[in-house]
This record gives sequence, C-alpha cells and structure tokens, in this order.
Amino acid sequence: MTDHSHRTGAPRDTEAEADAEVDTVAGSHAGADAGLRGRWHDTLLAARAGAEGPDPLPYAENLLARWAEPQRRYHSTAHLRAVLDHVDTLAAHADDVQAVRLAAWFHDAVYRPDRSENEERSATLAERALTEAGVPDAVVAEVARLVRLTVTHAPAEGDRNGEVLCDADLAVLAGGPQEYAAYAARVREEYGFVPDDAFREGRAAVLRQLLDLPRLFRTPYGAAEWEERARHNLATELELLTSSAPG
Repeated sequence: MTDHSHRTGAPRDTEAEADAEVDTVAGSHAGADAGLRGRWHDTLLAARAGAEGPDPLPYAENLLARWAEPQRRYHSTAHLRAVLDHVDTLAAHADDVQAVRLAAWFHDAVYRPDRSENEERSATLAERALTEAGVPDAVVAEVARLVRLTVTHAPAEGDRNGEVLCDADLAVLAGGPQEYAAYAARVREEYGFVPDDAFREGRAAVLRQLLDLPRLFRTPYGAAEWEERARHNLATELELLTSSAPG
C-alpha cells in the first residue's frame, strides 16, 4: 500500500514485497460485490457500538481488492462470501458475532500460497486497520485472536467465537460432490508452482491430518450437518490422490 492510505482510512501491510500496491479511494474497484460492501459497512458500524470513526468504504475497497488478487483461485472473494454466509448460519452460537464477521473479512486478507505467515500478517493487518477504523480495543484483540486461530482450526473447548469462525472456514469440506471437486481443483490451481508429485504428497498429508482429528466441526450445527459429508469428501480425495500416484 502507498503511504497515503492513512488519509483514506485504508489498512496497510508491513512487508512491501507482498503488497499489491492498490490505492483505496472511494469508487475504485467498482465491479466488486456491492452486497459485500454493505455487509462490511453494517458489521463495522455494529462493532463500533456507536463510536465515531472514519468512512467504512475505503476499508471495504482495500479488503475486496486483496480478496480479488490474481494469485488467488480458492482464497478468493467467493470464499469470503461463503465464510460470511456460514457465519450467518452459525450466528446464534457465537458470543460476539460481529467480531467473528470481522475476523472472516481479515482471515485471509493477506494471502500468498508460497508463504507460511499469511495468518499472522492478516492478524497484524486487522489490528492496525480496525484500531484506525474506530473499533474498540477489546474487539480488535478478539478479531486478531480469531484470525490467528485459523492456523490450526483448533479452538479451545468453550471458545464459541472460535468454533463459529473455524466451522465457517471449513464448511467448504462438506459441499456436494461437484462443489467439493471444484474446491479441490481451485486449491491445486493456487499451488500450480508445485510439481505434481510434491503436491500429491503434501495434500495427502493435510487430508490425513484432518481425518485424524476427533471432530472437524465444533458447533452443534456443524457437527450435525457437515461432519459426515466432510469426512466422506476428504477420504474420497485422499483415495484419488493416492491411487493416482506413480508406481
């Protein structure tokens, strides 16, 4: 981001090499989803709890530009929208659903498939941007904590906000056969720079790790509606990966 981002109320990264150098003035990225802008506006105002703050729009423009970066195939605006929809489904389980919604906006705001620090950088971005946007310190801290939780997707027992965000993020695993196949294909596209053998090995390890978890979903709804289908999808993908391996 350029240094004038503070004047427009736009969040900035700390590492210039990973920045998209996107100016965030009102009216830019006009093709971005207007419904998402409205959802961001309502969530930010609710999180402020009546406190004054800068115009929400430049923050939405910045975040939508990030989610639309060209290296993204799965971690895209469509994923953001899906996670927000799943948070809405699980909203009654959360202790602070506005914090969870803000965490959904930021959880992959910084994303490079060849980097391992995406969640940490996304959390740092959230801390800086939301403080500037007038969100109370306690809510900012909770949002950052939730974003960092998506490294493991392992909320502690009783962490209701964490359970909602993690379940919403993993709900893609419970899609129908065509939806899941499309998800897996987009993940492969994001890692197009990885040779086939290395990708199969790495992806299989991820799938086994997920299948070894005692439960994928922590909310009552997720456990009832998504767990069985997600496990079936993961096992099917793992079988396909291992059966297609050479030799």
